[in-house]
Amino acid sequence: MTFLDRSRTVAPPGWSRWLVPPAALSVHLSIGQAYAWSVFKPALESSLDLSGTASALPFQLGIVMLGLSAAFGGTLVERNGPRWAMFVSLICFSSGFLIAALGAATRQYWLVVFGYGFIGGIGLGIGYISPVSTLIKWFPDRPGMATGIAIMGFGGGALIASPWSTQMLDSFGTDHTGIASAFFVHGLAYAAFMSLGVLLVRVPPDGWKPDGWEPKEHSGTLITTAHVSADNALRTPQFWCLWVVLCMNVTAGIGILEKAAPMITDFFTDTPAAVTASAAAGFVALLSLANMTGRILWSSTSDLIGRKNIYRVYLGVGALMYLAIVQLGNDSKPLFVVCALVILSFYGGGFATIPAYLKDLFGTYQVGAIHGRLLTAWSTAGVLGPLIVNWVADAQESAGRTGPSLYTASLYIMIGLLAVGFVANELVRPVDARFHEPRKEGTVHEQQQA
Repeated sequence: MTFLDRSRTVAPPGWSRWLVPPAALSVHLSIGQAYAWSVFKPALESSLDLSGTASALPFQLGIVMLGLSAAFGGTLVERNGPRWAMFVSLICFSSGFLIAALGAATRQYWLVVFGYGFIGGIGLGIGYISPVSTLIKWFPDRPGMATGIAIMGFGGGALIASPWSTQMLDSFGTDHTGIASAFFVHGLAYAAFMSLGVLLVRVPPDGWKPDGWEPKEHSGTLITTAHVSADNALRTPQFWCLWVVLCMNVTAGIGILEKAAPMITDFFTDTPAAVTASAAAGFVALLSLANMTGRILWSSTSDLIGRKNIYRVYLGVGALMYLAIVQLGNDSKPLFVVCALVILSFYGGGFATIPAYLKDLFGTYQVGAIHGRLLTAWSTAGVLGPLIVNWVADAQESAGRTGPSLYTASLYIMIGLLAVGFVANELVRPVDARFHEPRKEGTVHEQQQA
């Protein structure tokens, strides 16, 4: 297994940095299947007699474990390198599907939760952060674009998985054996695809930089050439402001995304524009496309207008989109779809921009570990978002309500959360110099190798 050693992944002279984004994409497109979980919800609910809240548990636990494994594994990823991290992600994510397949086949739902949510969730977290610091080191001149290219794969995973999973359920059946077969095929196929990234990824040699590029001082701005360790980052108010920003933005998006297929069906159930199951699956795929596109579009835009400004757009305009859905959502299906697509593009853009925001504030030293710790905000949001939407919907259904009224209260909650995130973003300031690492030749490299 020595091919996993970091020393074996240093790029040779003349190696193209543009091979790193495809390596990252092979992993992110695979683990991005998590966003297609809602396709399995109706089949699980009918075959295993589950509530909407219960059928969301594997997804929720997966997101919780994503954040926790990213937080606790971030330093290991920095130390062992991206190839090791991608391999660990492959093993956990694929075996999670295989365990879930066993659970579905034997009608033991706890195994589905444990396999997909716990084991697979570890694969999500390690795989998600595996290329981040490597991409930032390869693209110091365009960090927003670089991380956006890779992380858009996580948003776009459902674009592939949603129709693929729907087709498998149509072919294998929507009973527990059909679900088990679909999970089994997923586990094997993703293992093969993720192995491409494991073999391809490389890290830059020490001291490498793009031809003609020199780092610049940005006095008076949020961008720094100094470095902050992961431990020191936790002591700064900037880290916790960004934690709130990410948590609020993700909570407001993930609850809708997890409930996307049933939500659009419920919104138009009593209208002439009723939505079929296949159309609802297509809506999930469209959301995935918006999620994916937003990650590269908005993160690249952040290289031009700044991270703080782009988060003002995500949070402020996003709140207005939710308000439009609440007020006019079921009056016009195109309006509902457009607003949802804009929201999900901001949701994806927020994920893709946050590594560059961290790099601006804390430098490149241990940025992967800092990013991993920040993703605990995603864990929190992964519980809050689906819980709010599903709990409100179940409560309204028990009260005899139908249609858009199942979601009105939860959508207003999302608007409030985005407002909180907007305020937290406004409080972000440059990091105080007392948290910076000493500026000594070789210090950063030596500490990274420690």
